[in-house]
Amino acid sequence: MQPLPGFRDFYPPDCAFRNLIFSRWRESCRRFNFVEYDGPLLEPIELYQKKSGDEIFGQIYHFIDKGSRAVALRPEMTPTLARMIEAHFKEYRKPIKWFSIPQLFRYERAQRGRLREHYQLNCDIVGEAGLEADIELINLAIDILLSFDLGKEDFVVRISDRHFWTEFLRKKGISEDNWYAFFQAIDKIEREPKEEIEKRLGSLAKEVFEILENPPCWERFDIILEGLHNRGLGEFVRIDLGIVRGLAYYTGVVYEVFDRLGKFRAIAGGGRYDDLLKQIGGEDIAASGFGMGDVVLGEILREKQIIQPSFPRLDVYVVFPEGEKIPKGLLLIEKLRRSGFSVDFSFYPSKLKKQLAIAQSLNARFALFVSESIEEGVVEIKNMDERTQFSLPVDKLIEWLNQRAT
Repeated sequence: MQPLPGFRDFYPPDCAFRNLIFSRWRESCRRFNFVEYDGPLLEPIELYQKKSGDEIFGQIYHFIDKGSRAVALRPEMTPTLARMIEAHFKEYRKPIKWFSIPQLFRYERAQRGRLREHYQLNCDIVGEAGLEADIELINLAIDILLSFDLGKEDFVVRISDRHFWTEFLRKKGISEDNWYAFFQAIDKIEREPKEEIEKRLGSLAKEVFEILENPPCWERFDIILEGLHNRGLGEFVRIDLGIVRGLAYYTGVVYEVFDRLGKFRAIAGGGRYDDLLKQIGGEDIAASGFGMGDVVLGEILREKQIIQPSFPRLDVYVVFPEGEKIPKGLLLIEKLRRSGFSVDFSFYPSKLKKQLAIAQSLNARFALFVSESIEEGVVEIKNMDERTQFSLPVDKLIEWLNQRAT
């Protein structure tokens, strides 16, 4: 039996790699004073209808549950965040800076960099309408990638603004009902033949392609670029009006992060969604955020061999005399574990040499020999790295180990 197409098994080395990514994400968010939240894996399907757009809605895993409710596995986290913020908005100091690492599900064609499930870091700032929030989020996305030892030669943040295009469409007299189709066409420029995009854009095609090739001046871009330049991040970003993001709820600044060589799908993407909370029946609250998935990031890190996750070392392997489990030794194991040390031992009687071989294979830092001498309050301990061995009073063991903790 194999996992379903687009789904993954995480064996211990895979979990170690995933958890390393998660830990870097969490540490970066902590440094920017974002706090973690989470929500349910299952949501009412209404939460996504007309909020995420037809393309995403068509990819949702949905069904009728035993209570006759139409429900869906979450395909993204932003609608859940909007629902949660709307319910308790007045209780929080603004701006709200939250992050989450949800597992998300979309039924789409499984391919490199895109599966039917993935984990995603979501970072959002709610309650701040100014561009400073967008600058802060772009700054955070860059810092996260820097924490993985990626540099300006490895990735670039391509920044755009839906305000530019909505102003363009208004001047052209295009009805708001047709805006989403326009954005979908722009969003597919790099994935579909130019002829197909020209058909989608119709009479606007020639002018749109000219704008994309030679972006005009736009004051909001100047503010964003200056803000990032002042933070020493100017080399990581560039303006690209071809970035509009596919989701329907984006309203302003949008951006995507790509590897410089263009070998992979987007590493991250996000933008401003000022109308979303109002759309789900809440207050008119400004909001902005981005998501960074584990799949593409993981592929890049593996290819560049930048990080090598490892399992935490075993602190102590307890060696018993052959065929005997000394009660005070078992009690000592429990005491060590409660003191925060990782401890293991053989469940079954084994020869001394075999037990030491197990300790070596588990990469234990110390082997602790428990024998009748424990009755006099003494144990033998061996430093597995230095190959040194000596006696130690039991009542000094935890203090001794704490002094050598790494």
